[in-house]
Amino acid sequence: MIFVTVGHELRFDRLIKGLDDWALASGNDDIFAQVAELGDSGYKPRNFKWQSFLDPDTFKSSFEKANLIVAHAGMGTIITALTMKKPLLIMPRKGDLKETRNDHQIATAEQFAKRSGIYVAEDEVALGPLLDKLMANPAPAITEAASHFAEPELIKTIRNFIYNGKVNENL
Repeated sequence: MIFVTVGHELRFDRLIKGLDDWALASGNDDIFAQVAELGDSGYKPRNFKWQSFLDPDTFKSSFEKANLIVAHAGMGTIITALTMKKPLLIMPRKGDLKETRNDHQIATAEQFAKRSGIYVAEDEVALGPLLDKLMANPAPAITEAASHFAEPELIKTIRNFIYNGKVNENL
């Protein structure tokens, strides 16, 4: 099963529509999505099951059942995928499209694309071909789980900033 999440605050119609188009073209309907509050104006998928909001238990259960997670480049989803060692395909929201306040998700996607088991579709055009590739050769799980503790260098940088107002530029 593919589990899709876009966070709970903002719709991400570009991702959901791209996935809906792919589901129709590929015939893959083993998809379940959490699509955020849609209201009357949001895109409503026709080719897979979805809900606008999931309670924490349903979210966790869906995440655990999935063979692949598809999501925006939100840190909550990335950390959950790393913790559960689930393969993750992310498509970042774009600031110039008013999907988020700036392009921080593009920077996040670029950094996490370097990790095994994390794949990045830069836009909805790249989404379908990448999904085809991952379905033809099942995505390997993330090999290095996220630690439940922050890296020592991060803690050192945060402490340095708090006490001295300086950031370690080497981080």
